[in-house]
Amino acid sequence: MAKRIIYSDKAPMPIGPYSQAVLVNDTLYVSGQIALEIAGKGDISAETHAILQNIGHILKAAGLNYSHVVKSSIFLKDMNDFGKVNEAYGTYFSENPPARETVQVARLPKDVNVEISVVAVK
Repeated sequence: MAKRIIYSDKAPMPIGPYSQAVLVNDTLYVSGQIALEIAGKGDISAETHAILQNIGHILKAAGLNYSHVVKSSIFLKDMNDFGKVNEAYGTYFSENPPARETVQVARLPKDVNVEISVVAVK
């Protein structure tokens, strides 16, 4: 198994003992991303865009882009934000969007409002 740690200095550093992403053969596993720098300011759309931009930086560091994403997971603090998150998310995945689940959770790291992880394939 060929395993390589992927890191982008344009995305936030991990806040724990994990990697931003791991590339195994042709599959990239991107850890859950949060928008710590703007979380809690009441703008779920801005948080979502910041997260997806960070994911874009990580994808680019692996030589990939949004079109390579095959699966995403969205974790929301409040399911009432689903529409706004979905609208922002859709601007990054307008054609042939990846498989996805969106769930409400009791709490997220650093008390952010949304966290997103993705899996991409070359």
